[in-house]
Amino acid sequence: MNVLINKDTKVYCSFGKKAGNKGCEFFNKAFSDYGINAIYKSFSIDDIYEAGVAARILKFSGFAVAMPFKKIAYELLEDQADNNAKKCKSVNTVLIDDNGKFFGYNTDYYGALKLLSLYRGSYGQIYILGNGGLSQAVQIAAKDLNFEIKIIERKDWSQINEIKNSLVYNCTPLSLTIDQSNCYIDCLIGTEAGDLLHKYQSHKQFELYTGIKIDDNV
Repeated sequence: MNVLINKDTKVYCSFGKKAGNKGCEFFNKAFSDYGINAIYKSFSIDDIYEAGVAARILKFSGFAVAMPFKKIAYELLEDQADNNAKKCKSVNTVLIDDNGKFFGYNTDYYGALKLLSLYRGSYGQIYILGNGGLSQAVQIAAKDLNFEIKIIERKDWSQINEIKNSLVYNCTPLSLTIDQSNCYIDCLIGTEAGDLLHKYQSHKQFELYTGIKIDDNV
């Protein structure tokens, strides 16, 4: 169902260092499928604070926060964030009410928790690559599922070559090569795990934006 864009059309977007198309494809199709008068656009930015000010002035209804701004977004919204965002100390989804007030969420946590639940019986330990905003969400999800957590930051990158027969979660924007004996969860769009994670967290974002819950199995 196609909805005509008019003065009542709600505007949602994503802010990141480098704009992508995945969110635009998903949200604009979902808005159309459900007959919702809304559009979605991704933007490349350098300053999440200034982007947020622009979203408020233009009366956007909400926005997603991509790398590398998730921790900064939390610092700006610490008093206006839900419990998962507070646990992760990072925000990747922001709603804006009619008065221009922001409220932050973390749907990366939801996606990581759902995916890691599949491995809980097979692995007791997880290696998490990177320590940015996405990593924070994955760390909390892994902790909540009682995984033993080992974090590898860029200064210790050489340690990646030593990991064998383990569960490994890449939380960086880098395309990395690891030993094939490992079970590798790669966050990058275009990988099997990355696309699945994007689906889980996007479904949760759509629910926050619209109140409509999409089946994760679809």
